[in-house]
Order: sequence, then C-alpha cells, then structure tokens
Amino acid sequence: MSATGLAVFAAATLGLSSTAHAQAYPAKPIRMVLGYPAGSGIDAVARQVAARLEKEAGQPVVVDNRAGALGNIAADMVAKSPADGYTILFTPNSTHAANIHLFKKLPFDPVKDFQPVGTVASLGFVLLTNPEARPYKTVADLTATLKREPGKYSWGSGNATGQVAGELYKTLAGVDAVNVPYKGVPQAMTDLIGGRIDFLFADATLAIPQLKGGRVRALAVTGKTRPTSLPDVPTMAEAGVPGYDLSGWFGIFLPANAPAPVLASLTGWLNTVTRDPAIAEFMRSIGAEPLPGGPADLATLVRTDTEKWGKIIRAAGITAE
Repeated sequence: MSATGLAVFAAATLGLSSTAHAQAYPAKPIRMVLGYPAGSGIDAVARQVAARLEKEAGQPVVVDNRAGALGNIAADMVAKSPADGYTILFTPNSTHAANIHLFKKLPFDPVKDFQPVGTVASLGFVLLTNPEARPYKTVADLTATLKREPGKYSWGSGNATGQVAGELYKTLAGVDAVNVPYKGVPQAMTDLIGGRIDFLFADATLAIPQLKGGRVRALAVTGKTRPTSLPDVPTMAEAGVPGYDLSGWFGIFLPANAPAPVLASLTGWLNTVTRDPAIAEFMRSIGAEPLPGGPADLATLVRTDTEKWGKIIRAAGITAE
C-alpha cells in the first residue's frame, strides 16, 4: 500500500474508532459523585437528575455521596478519576467558586482539573428559625436580639453557601453570633428543630418540607428576588438588610481532558433533562429553578462567581482555613 493509501486508511480508522467510541458510550453504569450527604437539598436534585439521565444514557446513573470539606472530598475524587465519562461530579458553586477563598489550599484546581458539562439549577437560601424555641417573626426581630446580646446566640451552616450567607448577614446587619459548622444541612436542620441553635441559612430545597410541616419559620430568602416556591417570604434586602444578595447554582463536571464525544453526549442528555417539564416542576417545588446550559455557560459561571464570591467572602471577614 502506498504512503498516501496508508494515510487515508489511518484517517478512516481513526474516524471509525471515534464514531465507535461515541456509539459505545456508555457501556456501563455512570457514577455521579456528590459532596454532600443523602437527604440534603442538593442530594434531592441530584437523584432526580440521575434518574432522568438514565433514560437518556441507557445505563444506570448511580449517586455516590462523598460528604465532607464543603464538597472538596468529592471534587478531588473526580479530578483524579479517569476522564472516560464514567465518573462525573454533581456539585454546587462551593467547589468551583467559593472554596478557593475559604481554604488556604485546595487538593485540586477548580478550572484546570475539570471539564464543565453544563448547568442544572439555580437556587437561593432561606433564613430559618424555630417558631417554638425562639419568638422571632421577622429579620428585624432577630437583628434586634443579636444586637442586644452580641455573641450569645448561635447559627448553623452545613455548606459553603450557608456559611457565607450567615457571615454576610452579620457584616451587613452589624450583629454578632457564633457559627456552628455541620457536615451537611440536614444535621444543622435537626439541631435547629431541636432548639440547639438559634437560626440557620438553609438551601430552599431542604427548607420547604420543614416549612410545610410547621417545624421552622422562614424570615427571608437570600436572593435578589423571591423564588416561585416562596412568594410570601421577603428577600433579605426587603426585610431590612440593604445590599444583601446571595444565590447559588448546581452544575455537572467531568475530569479534565474527557473525550469530545463523551462530553457532547453528556451535555446533550443534560440539556434534555433540565428542559423536561416534570424535572422543572420538581425543581420549582423544592425552591430551585431549572438552569439549562452547556459547557461554556458553566465555565462562565465558574469564572464570574469565583470573583463575586471572593468579594463577598472578603467583605464578610471570612478567613481561609
């Protein structure tokens, strides 16, 4: 065979190999790694997305909870996994925008070690109290109490957004309270309901079921606007804390250098999932909003939110651990 013939044969073979790879993926179950515990708000969304992804992929999508270090344990695991499409990271903005400002050193690079797949949802947090244990009915009531007795009361945080939300409130309202960190929001919620902490910034996905049961009271939401699911709850700015605006997002990442056909498949499936009316209805019912988007959209969010969260964290006086 001539040199030209060999070149043509090699190109054709590579093309067939690429096509075969795209057609073969996925040939086994996909592991969706999540840095927060089962029962958390993000876990509820991840499991709905995983179940719907299975229909598109034709293979099981198994949620693997690896809680700890505000999602860093899970992110590090995925960053160091083979870039073959069988291990993906479902994560909030914590790992890719906030934690770089909250930790002195991360075991991974949020940009270089990952390939963005797409956005899933946006969500706000809710400032909660225990209606039986504490008399606060408004943010103004809580603020007045904290100013009257600085350092006496405690608040819980189960993730990076919850921690920053509380510190931002302390800074903008000029109050002092003791932060009690938890492995996840469900544990913090248990202590709020049990009267062991005084208030909590929880993601809306976990707050809403407790609100419906009357076990907690919502004083405000942290975003710029009121979510569809909580139309009667004021924003922090409306409740008397001017300039308060904090919200988060969920996204999916692959390890860096994932094959282009794998990325294309996952992105296409994910956009089908996030545009599914049933998934959108589920998200809104638990306080999130569907946020369809591809790799470029998620990469932009990482870039802009890393800068935004850095400013918020520095303004709140939070130092890296």
